[in-house]
Amino acid sequence: MKDLKEKLGTLCVFRELLKDKVISSLCAYLDNPTSSAYAELVAVLYDRASGNLGEYIKEICTNSENVYVKAVGLGKDVPTYMQSSLESELDILQEVSELNKDKLCSLLDYKGFLPEFTSTSIDLKEIYLHRAKNIGKCGYGIYAKNRMFYVDEQGSIVPVLHPDKTKLSDLVDYERERNIIIDNTRALLQGKPAANILLTGDAGTGKSSTVKAVVNALWNEGLRIVEVRKDQLHSIPKILDELSSNPLKFVLFIDDLSFLKNDDNFNALKAVLEGSVTAKSNNVVIYATSNRRHIIKEKFSDRDGDDVHRNDTMQELVSLSERFGIHVTFSKPNKETFLHIVHHLAKENGVDMPTEELDTKAEQFVLGRSGRSARLAKQFIDGLLAR
Repeated sequence: MKDLKEKLGTLCVFRELLKDKVISSLCAYLDNPTSSAYAELVAVLYDRASGNLGEYIKEICTNSENVYVKAVGLGKDVPTYMQSSLESELDILQEVSELNKDKLCSLLDYKGFLPEFTSTSIDLKEIYLHRAKNIGKCGYGIYAKNRMFYVDEQGSIVPVLHPDKTKLSDLVDYERERNIIIDNTRALLQGKPAANILLTGDAGTGKSSTVKAVVNALWNEGLRIVEVRKDQLHSIPKILDELSSNPLKFVLFIDDLSFLKNDDNFNALKAVLEGSVTAKSNNVVIYATSNRRHIIKEKFSDRDGDDVHRNDTMQELVSLSERFGIHVTFSKPNKETFLHIVHHLAKENGVDMPTEELDTKAEQFVLGRSGRSARLAKQFIDGLLAR
């Protein structure tokens, strides 16, 4: 116990962990063991990990974007001295994970009440080295425990705190369309050539849900998704530069894609899809959804104007969609398919209603709306559950 602070001070591979609030509070306590310093340590542990020290140490080690894990992620040979340093440091952090109230309070003369905490028993070295060996599936840093991300206003990739949990089993029909996306994504995960995909079709047919469900199904195999807004398309080359050295596979997801004719973002995305040097990352594909086949919002004046090169202009308008290697269309469901979706959702949600009555109410529900869709089927079932 007495030399633990000095041991922590020798961390090299994991040196950034000394700035972690729990570790720094522990060091402060070891440096000057008082009842107040102990309470401060436990308070931080409560806040960061609900009082579980072992789980917290495992988490911060897993999330560490250190020089060792980056080298492994790039497929580089790790020098023997760095490997030795890593394993010695994991032994030190293992010792930290095994601390309990009795060990810490042995440094105190105070005999009054002090808060308890817990610690899950872990084999930190085995866990860490296993993850490093399987880094193409496990990842590191923020990508280790998160599957869905978005690009913030500063252009940084940040985790989605409450990700969409849609599963493939939640989706009904459109099996052919889903399988095209799944097969292409599996090719990406296997290091085979994978295409960018454009998903078009009527609103509410499940285009976005399908992409997210595929990610949820395959994230344990090393798949992550980063959502990019249309106004952030200029950031894609920077994002690709950041992701290209990552051992994981990524879907850049652009939802509800459409442009005005003179939109600058049109050329930004077109340049990426054309295959610039930056875009040729073999661990990233672009999946985009659109309710429009040609993506560009046209006016009749665009078709009948006095543009001398009108045909060239029209070709430009449709050229973006043609730069996606795969185009998948989600058609609006007919009555039979719509009711099939309704029946599935009713069963999944425990709606107990005679089939004829359910069908009648479902058909009444879509009257006056934009037509049948998977989204309307879900809204209908949600409405029944709310009553």
